Amino acid sequence: MVDSEPRGAGVTQSPAPTSVADGEESVLSRSYRGLSIGIVSVVLLIAFEAMAVGTAMPVAARELDGISVYGFAFSAYFTTSLFGMVLSGQWADRRGPLGPLTAGIGAFAAGLVLSGTAGAMWLFVLGRAVQGLGGGLVIVALYVVVGRAYPERLRPSIMAAFAASWVIPSVVGPLASGAVTEQLGWRWVFLGIPALVVLPLALALPQIRRRASGPVTPSPSPSPSSSSSPPSSGSAPAPSFDRRRIRLAFGISLGAGLLQYAAQDLSWWSLVPAAAGAGLLVPAVSGLLPKGTYRAVRGLPSVVLLRGVAAGSFVAAESFVPLMLVTQRGLSPTLAGFSLAAGGGTWALGSWVQARARVEPYRERLMTVGMVLVAMAITTLPGVLVDSVPVWIVAVAWAFGCFGMGLVISSTSVLLLELSAPEEAGTNSAALQISDGLTNALLLAAGGAAFAALGGGAVGHTATTTDAASHPAAFVAVFLPMAGVALVGAWVTTRLRKAVVIG
Repeated sequence: MVDSEPRGAGVTQSPAPTSVADGEESVLSRSYRGLSIGIVSVVLLIAFEAMAVGTAMPVAARELDGISVYGFAFSAYFTTSLFGMVLSGQWADRRGPLGPLTAGIGAFAAGLVLSGTAGAMWLFVLGRAVQGLGGGLVIVALYVVVGRAYPERLRPSIMAAFAASWVIPSVVGPLASGAVTEQLGWRWVFLGIPALVVLPLALALPQIRRRASGPVTPSPSPSPSSSSSPPSSGSAPAPSFDRRRIRLAFGISLGAGLLQYAAQDLSWWSLVPAAAGAGLLVPAVSGLLPKGTYRAVRGLPSVVLLRGVAAGSFVAAESFVPLMLVTQRGLSPTLAGFSLAAGGGTWALGSWVQARARVEPYRERLMTVGMVLVAMAITTLPGVLVDSVPVWIVAVAWAFGCFGMGLVISSTSVLLLELSAPEEAGTNSAALQISDGLTNALLLAAGGAAFAALGGGAVGHTATTTDAASHPAAFVAVFLPMAGVALVGAWVTTRLRKAVVIG
């Protein structure tokens, strides 16, 4: 396990690589090339599907006569993915990441096929649920692969590659999905992706089997060379699954689903599922996240908390930007979407910056800067409600905000692997993803409720349509609180390392 003290204090860092050849290796060197291309391609396909499905979903729901349950096509994915994350963490820590990764990709592809061939909306929603289970299995397993197969000095680079793989889908995905939907039909948006998974699997699976398969033998103390070499698999028998964590995973999935259901209808009746959801969610979150996460305890708990705060504030604000530009400034949906397109490139740039070896000693400071940029970008958004303010301000502000997110999100992944023992990488990676996804849902629900309460109209999942003109104050009620949440994240960045004990 890598030292969790601040750099330069406590345990001495490991020396530089002992051989020139090893020191010159990169994620695209011969020994890592197949693995890197394979796993990044998997992320690329998942990213493309995530960007494309929003365009095809309205057409699918209308054809399947399912507009009334439109939101469940999204919430079904989210709730099952939470369970998949916990299951994947357990599975990867005990048996290695190969099993959950293979099963996850299979479930993801099966869900796409089920949705793409559905003749009724309930089958479509079921397919999205199966797809979410697969997505949750895959994302955590990929983190474990990175922790096991790559030495510490290469992990920032592969995390930056993960972030960069979202750039092209964020720009091309909606356009390509729209063209396929119009020319071939919405079903091909779902049915076309499973066939593309074969090549990444052929590249990655043999490398994963060689480098990262099997359980890891727990080590009682850090090894002096642990930061320059990936952990090795041991031959000890794999422990059994933690049934309590599996039950908590069911609880967090069901609780999140009930809260999302309640947030869709601001009525007295919605208090019943909301209370039930909270009753399930609170103990489940306490049991699945590191102890002290929501008290911002120094070290791993604050890393997990920061991931949720950063992702939640950013996504909740971003979801309402296209709606604001369409309803308040008269832009077409296409132009409103393009106002956020540059962010994909600057996000990748931020991820690239954090991966540079020379900035490693300043990682925490860069993350503070990143969260401040996110807060400033969100704070800028309400200004566009004034007609005299040019709309291109949104594109500029969001480009800076996405650069900040690139600094923060990839760095939380790197720090999580640094602060996790090899045999805990799966469980902790699952906690990181749960914090990300759960905070997204909760802040989106809170923002949507505030938006509707202040005259925002009825908003769907993508926040691109409304039944009535939205009141400007409704957007302010979303953006300013999210900017405040981002500033809380800037404070959390000061607690990512344990305090140094002197004497």
